[in-house]
Amino acid sequence: MIAADYPFLDIVWTMFIFFAWVIWFWLLITVFSDIFRRRDTSGGGKVLWMIFVILLPYLGVFIYLIANHDGMTERNVQQMQAKQAQMDDYVKSVAGSGGAAAEIEKAKGLLDSGAITQSEFDAIKQKALAAS
Repeated sequence: MIAADYPFLDIVWTMFIFFAWVIWFWLLITVFSDIFRRRDTSGGGKVLWMIFVILLPYLGVFIYLIANHDGMTERNVQQMQAKQAQMDDYVKSVAGSGGAAAEIEKAKGLLDSGAITQSEFDAIKQKALAAS
């Protein structure tokens, strides 16, 4: 039976090592994606960072994180804001204004409240029907 040959602390240690391995690759992917995303560094600077991170992985990643943590945060925030703006624009483009019926309903509410006259309501209604 495998449980008898594999004590609990060995299982915990294996889980810790696996977790550290996953975190390490996540850090590498984060650093590499930030290096490629940077617009303030030339191609040569990016190559030097890549070589540094590949040849001295732990030192390279930790130095990059220390040296560029503010820039990484700003680039992430800008990317999220751009994605949010793109999503907002898309939602606005597909949502529309409700069409002619919504315009006429809104105008009818204004007419009933006395905010506009019957002739203004008729003009709004004609404009809404002509637009649709």
